[in-house]
Amino acid sequence: MALAMAAPAMRMTSTASFLPRLFTPTLFSGARAQLSFRNVSLPLFPSVVLAIPVGLQLGLPSLPSILEGIWEGILKAVPKKKTSHMKKRHRQMAGKALKDVTSLCRCPACGEMKRMHYLCPHCANKLKNMLNKEDKNGTHPAEIFSVAPTPNSLISASGSSSLRVHNTTEATFPLQQTIENAHKLGCHHVATSRGGAGNVAASVGFGGEIKIWNFADNKWTLSFDIPPTKSSGGDVWAVALSADEGYLACTTSDGRIHVWDLQAKERIQSYETGARGTGSFAMSVDLSRDGRLTASGHESGAVYVFNNDAGRMVYSLSGLAKPVRAVAFSPGCKRLAAAGNAGIIALYDMEHGEHVGNLTSASSRPAWITSLDWNDTGDYLLSGSLDGKVKVWNVANGACVATHSETESALWCVRWLPKPERALGPGMGKGEMFCAAGASRSLSFYREATGI
Repeated sequence: MALAMAAPAMRMTSTASFLPRLFTPTLFSGARAQLSFRNVSLPLFPSVVLAIPVGLQLGLPSLPSILEGIWEGILKAVPKKKTSHMKKRHRQMAGKALKDVTSLCRCPACGEMKRMHYLCPHCANKLKNMLNKEDKNGTHPAEIFSVAPTPNSLISASGSSSLRVHNTTEATFPLQQTIENAHKLGCHHVATSRGGAGNVAASVGFGGEIKIWNFADNKWTLSFDIPPTKSSGGDVWAVALSADEGYLACTTSDGRIHVWDLQAKERIQSYETGARGTGSFAMSVDLSRDGRLTASGHESGAVYVFNNDAGRMVYSLSGLAKPVRAVAFSPGCKRLAAAGNAGIIALYDMEHGEHVGNLTSASSRPAWITSLDWNDTGDYLLSGSLDGKVKVWNVANGACVATHSETESALWCVRWLPKPERALGPGMGKGEMFCAAGASRSLSFYREATGI
């Protein structure tokens, strides 16, 4: 292609250089044409003489001067030779390459001097130190999907393979223990009993396995695990523990709800929400503190309540048409809160199974609610959503009394912490606290502004 384009350019250049030399006005100004004749007489007609031209001399320039212009045009038309990468490398090794750009400028982020077109070393060092500091402080390297409080600690689970335990009896919430290789593929749910002793915890990994942990000698150790099902049943998703830490409820992707006896290590109950395992994805589950009821929220927007004593479904609750990502019983087991993609919190009465109200915010497009939790008295309800906002709701009047939006990252779990018996530090009251975690990979702790 390059040769084909170079050939017309060469002809045009040579012609343009040759024609002005050939037809310039000064070429013929001083030149004269001389014609030579020879007289010839015929033998038959001696008196007739013919003049025959035998030579013509023109005052044209010489041939070398003409070819000089043509050759000059040809040289101008030949494209330049491209330098190969190897030759450039050889010149660079020999010290004959182009000089590097050594201009300096100020970093627009930190204002320090740096080389132009290069990453700022000051910003890079600050970022490296910040990452090392976060790792030393015990934050997770991946998104935190679930947290579970105990009277003295908080267990957090993330997309990494380890579980981390933070001490909640000190003002700085230091890292107390790291359970390495708890789940190889990461953990998406962890649960402890509400109002219990805090000696049992359950976690579910992305591989479908359930692991039961016991707390003894100030250390969490593995008690036993429930391997993923090998039958046609769905994978385990959400889990919940009873208040006495003796029973475990878990949901599956095909809409089933299983109840396990942790002492006997066997499944004692299974609930179906569809014909032969065709139910909607069970995204959330909760056990009432008295152990009498089990509630599940599904992708179809349905909320089901089961009676564990009778082993059957007692309520099929309506009011939410979108996936239900969180369900939570009140401490007195009189109310059930459910929320999800609809962006509203539905409240149900557990005595009659009636829809008694909604908790909504003044927004045209409310964010998905991913987590719910009641405080110990049942007066306030905590919610976390995908827009990074934590809201505290007064259930009595249905008003939002506090909103925290320190991050724009999604929140996957919010939990109230047990009320401490003493103040964590000087100037800190004994009010209630809660924790929020999500895509920011950090734990955020909030405490009540007033209280004794």
